[in-house]
Amino acid sequence: MRCTIVLLLAWLASNALALSADTDRAADFESAMAPIMANLRTAASYARTGNVALAQIETDEAAARWKRLKPNTSSPPAAYAPAALSRFLDRGHERLTTATRALDRGDNGAAGRELLALRQAFHELRRHAGLYDLGDCVFEIAPAMETLRIAAIRYGERPGLANAEETVAAASAFRDRLLRCNEWANGEIAAQGEFRRLIDGAIASSHEIAHAAMAGDGSLVHRYLVELQSFAQLLDFRYG
Repeated sequence: MRCTIVLLLAWLASNALALSADTDRAADFESAMAPIMANLRTAASYARTGNVALAQIETDEAAARWKRLKPNTSSPPAAYAPAALSRFLDRGHERLTTATRALDRGDNGAAGRELLALRQAFHELRRHAGLYDLGDCVFEIAPAMETLRIAAIRYGERPGLANAEETVAAASAFRDRLLRCNEWANGEIAAQGEFRRLIDGAIASSHEIAHAAMAGDGSLVHRYLVELQSFAQLLDFRYG
């Protein structure tokens, strides 16, 4: 009986150590990816505003950090399938190279698309691994913002009832996304003044753009659209 208990305790200890190692590897990978994702967001922002030299600095830093991720494929985090992680790392290096070359030739649009695709790939990798946090939620705001942008522009061109209702529906969907992200923020981030100004401001403006559309105020719809796009970009830049 004593021998059985000793063996059981040894088995439990072994599994606990393995689980701890897997957790540590996952934490190490996430920690290594965090500054890279910040580089990608910053590079995309600079590329969008025409600051090519600064965008190049960010992509160079991302590429240097990316190379240090390679050895982790020999002992991948348990959450990630080894083949999927390997494909992500290989394809990510290719996308960074393509983005850098696009910046070199002054094609900021192409660079931005590659950087966005690389960010999308990381969030998809996390989703398939069953992982999700505030960064994933904020990243998913962009499609809802684009839908609202298209609806608001269409309303501005033809301010009829149908287009007003489309704008209201798009604003509601966007607001739902914002509320979801607010719920995903941990206590520390949720209490930050910056986060509160951005998320609360965006939620309030999503209400206002809907009211403006139903009131037939095209200029006010446009004003809130510009404001919402700024909120969305800043949320993505800071928390995406």
